[in-house]
Amino acid sequence: MTRVGVLGSYGGCNLGDEAILTSILADLRARRPDVDVLVFSREPGHTAAAHPDVEVAPWEGVSRDRTAAELQRLDLLVLGGGGILYDTEARRYLRVVRTAQQHQVPVFTYALGAGPLTEETDCAMARDVLAQAVEVTVRDEESKVALEEAGVTCRVSVTADPALLLTPEEFDAGLLRDSLPPDRRVVGMSVREPGRAAQHLDADGYHQLLAHVGDFIVHRLDAALLFVPMERSDIRHAHAVLSRMTAAEHCRVLHGEYRPGQILDLMKHLDLAVGMRLHFLMFAALAGVPLLALPYAGKVFDFAQRIGAPVPRGVVREAAGPLLAQVDRLWDERPQRLEETASRVAALKQRATETGRRLGAQLERTKVAA
Repeated sequence: MTRVGVLGSYGGCNLGDEAILTSILADLRARRPDVDVLVFSREPGHTAAAHPDVEVAPWEGVSRDRTAAELQRLDLLVLGGGGILYDTEARRYLRVVRTAQQHQVPVFTYALGAGPLTEETDCAMARDVLAQAVEVTVRDEESKVALEEAGVTCRVSVTADPALLLTPEEFDAGLLRDSLPPDRRVVGMSVREPGRAAQHLDADGYHQLLAHVGDFIVHRLDAALLFVPMERSDIRHAHAVLSRMTAAEHCRVLHGEYRPGQILDLMKHLDLAVGMRLHFLMFAALAGVPLLALPYAGKVFDFAQRIGAPVPRGVVREAAGPLLAQVDRLWDERPQRLEETASRVAALKQRATETGRRLGAQLERTKVAA
């Protein structure tokens, strides 16, 4: 029996990361139903409840010996997917990977997101660990460039984010009808905290900017605005935007716990999506919803460009006028944009399947070697 470990930012209740894990597991099961899977999780209870068909082990706050004991049982360790190789965070994952390699466990990186990578500790570990991986795949060109600039010299293949392969699960549309103002269009909005992945984001400035955008959407489109949190901290920032709006009575924040597939299904009830979170935008694109990306980070800019979506200058207060104009233009041009976006999303989904195909091939080689 082949045993595969999966290590990423799982169990943290971020719907984007959970979408990635859900898609990786589904693809792996479809290709190799005989494989035993062990997921290394930040919150093992959360992961075990969401995926009862896999084993789960903690890796944060756990001794190196205990982690090594789990790693030694593996035939292959999958690192990824998701944006985990960035300053100060990369070293945490790469320490686990290095331990696996020290015990002769092959490592496959699955559509990773990388950058910013400027700290020498993280760069040096990336150079060392990835050079020994059996294959390195990243989800976008920006991540490949980030690794190259960090000094990684091994071959790096660009595929696409595994969340593009997520399957919808039914979302109760009655919840929307009961909570949103009646007889209005519905526009979804996604906000996020500055955090380590968006250190240069001025929270007060972007709260005020998005309040302007929200008021414009409500009045210009005769719409209700629905904030869709992709993780818990988004709720606080959604309310911060709401507190600065004049049309807050037409806005709601989605509450409750949902699986990634349910949020994907929710998207089909939206008329427009404006957002910061990468996977919120990805779900909108998958559902065929016109979208405007707010590029707080390169990964959002890269995704918007790859699907042909409009990309504003940035999430800064000075960009309010041009941003409102782009919302207006997007609404008017949405029928023409949808066909091109659908074609580009289909191509990205095809590229996303390539990562799983490569992993399947590696598992076959592992099986033969055993």
